[in-house]
Amino acid sequence: MSQAYQPDSAKTSIKKVSVSSESPPKHKTLLRLLSYLKPYWWALLLTVVGFAINAGTEIWIAKLLQYITDAINQNDQSKKALFPLLIIGLFFVRGVGSFLGNYYSALVSRNLVYELRVEVFNKLLRLPSSFYLANPAGTISSKLIFDVEQVTAASTDSMKTLLRDGLTVVALIGFLLYSNWRLTLILFVVLPPILWLIRIASKRYLKLSKGIQKTMGNVSHITNEVIGGYQVVKNYGGQAYEAERFDKTSKKNLRQGMKVVVTNSINTPAVQLLMAMAMSVVVWLALRPAVIDNISAGEFISYIAAAGLLSKPVRSLTDINQKLQKGIAAGESIFALLDEPEEEDTGTINKALSGEMSLENISLIYPDSTVALHDFTLNIKAGETVALVGRSGAGKSSLVNLLTRTLEASSGQITLDGMPIESIKLESLRAQIAMVNQQVVLFNTTVFNNIAYGSLANKTQAEVERAAKDAFAHDFIMKMPNGYQSEVGAEGLQLSGGQRQRLSIARALLKDAPILILDEATSALDNESEYYIQQALDNVMKDRTTLVIAHRLTTIESADRIAVMDGGQIVELGTHDELMQLQGHYAQMYERDFE
Repeated sequence: MSQAYQPDSAKTSIKKVSVSSESPPKHKTLLRLLSYLKPYWWALLLTVVGFAINAGTEIWIAKLLQYITDAINQNDQSKKALFPLLIIGLFFVRGVGSFLGNYYSALVSRNLVYELRVEVFNKLLRLPSSFYLANPAGTISSKLIFDVEQVTAASTDSMKTLLRDGLTVVALIGFLLYSNWRLTLILFVVLPPILWLIRIASKRYLKLSKGIQKTMGNVSHITNEVIGGYQVVKNYGGQAYEAERFDKTSKKNLRQGMKVVVTNSINTPAVQLLMAMAMSVVVWLALRPAVIDNISAGEFISYIAAAGLLSKPVRSLTDINQKLQKGIAAGESIFALLDEPEEEDTGTINKALSGEMSLENISLIYPDSTVALHDFTLNIKAGETVALVGRSGAGKSSLVNLLTRTLEASSGQITLDGMPIESIKLESLRAQIAMVNQQVVLFNTTVFNNIAYGSLANKTQAEVERAAKDAFAHDFIMKMPNGYQSEVGAEGLQLSGGQRQRLSIARALLKDAPILILDEATSALDNESEYYIQQALDNVMKDRTTLVIAHRLTTIESADRIAVMDGGQIVELGTHDELMQLQGHYAQMYERDFE
């Protein structure tokens, strides 16, 4: 995933890419989640079998109570002796059913997390740079980590409870209807108010779950900022400010979570109270002489036991509503990201470039009407070095973004070797552009892997060492504990700024691309590091078309041409000597720089 440049003049002009647009109907989100379970139909079948066995044992608990009660009343010794074996057999079968149900539901659940997480990550690799410029890293990572876990609550954890306890409820009600259907019908009287309570709670759970996701994204964002900028936080005494900011966001998350607890704490007891009222009527009627005279003591006890066993699964079924709404809210968030438009690749040409460039009447206007480039025209020969200079906001970085197709021009035409840039495949285009930036990106892996990164991973040790030597990086690499196999640490912070920069140059050298872009590659270095890096840059610039963006003008005196930019246009163009003779913008900038 290439690093995206944020244009100087448009840091606040790119509209945020929405990943939480108008929510689709809940049932569509749930059905889309369940579609991920299709490859695991066999595991779902075993889950159903397991929980069906488990539900069947609930009936046999009631039947065993009838069995032992009647055995005692009839003083049947043989039945009494068999009772312990029946208990052992019952719980053995129950254990087998529970194992099948729990194991295969967990298998489905963890595979769903894996597949969703991989799909979201792969989607992030294909999204355009504008998405990353508009959305905080913490919010994006929260979707990958927090939201994906929440999704399993909707599609698997809830399904597990629904199957296990739903089948148990069905089995017990079937047994009760078989035993005494008149009494059992009384239990159905409380069904409408229970469904009404569940509906009210569902709406509140969904709303609160979305609030929890938002606050979790903010928590993740603040954490990422503090970790990435810990030196600034420490040097400027920002600990108290960051602690207060984090505490405020975490309290919002806490309040949302407690509202969920309150809703659940009211909803579940209310449902249980309704069930208890229906049960009390059933028991009262069952104790009437007219009813008792028609059944044995064992049948009566088994009926009451089965009715009592309904309480636990019904409570569990009401509790899944909370998990289900959390999962649906997370699913909406995940699917909104998965439905984001990917980076378009309209190119069909895949061929080697010489590096000749032509930019004709290029204009770039951002959504907030900020003009980054206006009628910009520049022709560059293959192998030529052109420096772009100008104050911040002149449009230099915007131009670089156009060449890598991170951004698209509003008007005008860019051609490479005479071919429109849009006709070249993105992969081919970017493979032929090497970049060295002021902000070096290194990964938490070995020196070798940082130089031979991505498509360069097939390079040999000798090729990597040659690139490192040309970048004046080989000597300090060999002084590291494990040489090229030494870990550089998170973001390469174990290395100095100059060392990180030289690894970046070695990466560009190893790429051996016909076009090279240097963006402020030496602006923040000490004199010794700058000397070595300037020598390394001279090596990397040989026989390549090179664009140099620089504020320090003494570093670009030897460029073939220097383009002075202002307001998105070229105001002066020529060699160093020619521009100095003009005594215009460049001469003034150079004198200030020299002073």
